[in-house]
Amino acid sequence: MNIEEIRDYCLSKKGVTEEFPFDEQTLVFKVLGKMFVLSGLERLPPQINLKCDPERSIELRDTYDGLIYGGYHMNKKLWNTLEITNLPQTLIYDLIDHSYALVVAKMSKKLRAQLDLLD
Repeated sequence: MNIEEIRDYCLSKKGVTEEFPFDEQTLVFKVLGKMFVLSGLERLPPQINLKCDPERSIELRDTYDGLIYGGYHMNKKLWNTLEITNLPQTLIYDLIDHSYALVVAKMSKKLRAQLDLLD
């Protein structure tokens, strides 16, 4: 899997935009302005950071030791870093969906209503 596939998948989700808010190498995907995926484009092997439920994070890190670990430059309790070239595509998409859902669940009712109105 590569970053272009990640990009296409993220942008297919409702309310998602991409930007470079930190620097020219850190691609960030947001749902209505809230981050749910980050990727340092210069990182090798290619990696993404995803928000994750803390209990699920522990399980994933144990199961995929060395491929999923505490989020690089992030709160390691709430974010994981995934090495995307060495993990199954279905798992990566599932974890992107999980990250998106966590961020949407924390939105205000007003933002969720705005998201519901989008096509």
